[in-house]
Amino acid sequence: MPAIDRRVLLSGLSMAGLSLALAGCKSTQTSLPELSLMPTQPASTPLAFAPANYGPVQDKFQVAAFDTSNMNPTYLRRQVPYDGKQPPGTIIVDPKQHFLYLVQPGGTAIRYGVGVGKQGFGWSGTATINSKQEWPDWYPPQEMIARRPDIKPQLTKLQSGVGVPGGLSNPLGARAMYLWQDNKDTLYRIHGTLEPNTIGTNVSSGCIRMINQDAIDLYSRVPVGTKVVVLGSGAQA
Repeated sequence: MPAIDRRVLLSGLSMAGLSLALAGCKSTQTSLPELSLMPTQPASTPLAFAPANYGPVQDKFQVAAFDTSNMNPTYLRRQVPYDGKQPPGTIIVDPKQHFLYLVQPGGTAIRYGVGVGKQGFGWSGTATINSKQEWPDWYPPQEMIARRPDIKPQLTKLQSGVGVPGGLSNPLGARAMYLWQDNKDTLYRIHGTLEPNTIGTNVSSGCIRMINQDAIDLYSRVPVGTKVVVLGSGAQA
């Protein structure tokens, strides 16, 4: 399994509006071998799409409806043809195209639009979902707090340290899936976001961000132990 070369990321966060490029995510530039993961048809050809997927969600906290008219429809959840070699249940992330695929039986995949690492914060490799949390707390590293003292008013003492409690003002959004490799936390997550209009862009510190409705949907479909493949620049999904 390719190793993920971790390095501490301390990118700036605009906590005034909680416009957060998560510092809790690490970055690497490790390449993957070429993978044969090509859809059988252009990825823009959908099999199914329901705008109701982005309506309000009654949850621990009320998730507001997402106005899909403000989003490039390419990045909205849909089912697409898939004839790659990864087995059903595998998550494949294509940072170049800003897509996350959940492979399904029968030659299809559910495709979600995602936001990925900005320049200098991208990574590739293979990991496993080690744990999942609904409305997770967020704990910025001490290095981030020292570098950005302006975030201190947003932090509070939580059960595992100083951070931002789970909820509508938390940068991890409604759901988080924690990526591990070789029994170690990579500090990368697949998670919801406060900024759904950043989907389809390179904006994060290496984490994979999703519209909250999509993060909830993916979370409900994948168990702990799910394999996650993040493609390098030379691979296609």
